Amino acid sequence: MKKVFIIFLCTFLFCGCETKAEYHKLMEEFDYVIVDVRTSEEYLEEHVKDAINIPYDILEDNINISKEKMIFVYCYSGGRSKIAYETLTKMGYKVYDLGAISKIDLPKITN
Repeated sequence: MKKVFIIFLCTFLFCGCETKAEYHKLMEEFDYVIVDVRTSEEYLEEHVKDAINIPYDILEDNINISKEKMIFVYCYSGGRSKIAYETLTKMGYKVYDLGAISKIDLPKITN
């Protein structure tokens, strides 16, 4: 049982590091847009630098981004960004789900 826990812990830790390296690499390779899919109130409190705000529940009708660009989405805890990821993927966009804002290793603007 102890071995299983150690393997799980190592896998979790290494996946987190790999994910950060992965999105940083994609940001170097692609022209991209970062989309905060939370409410405008949440966005005004804190957001990733240079991110635009399009709430996930109006995203499909309000997206005006070239499909040539990579779209990085995030929210407060990862739930809404997952929905945004699925919506945008179905629409034919290249999308990367950054998940929770607190886990993102990018500069943030706080008001």
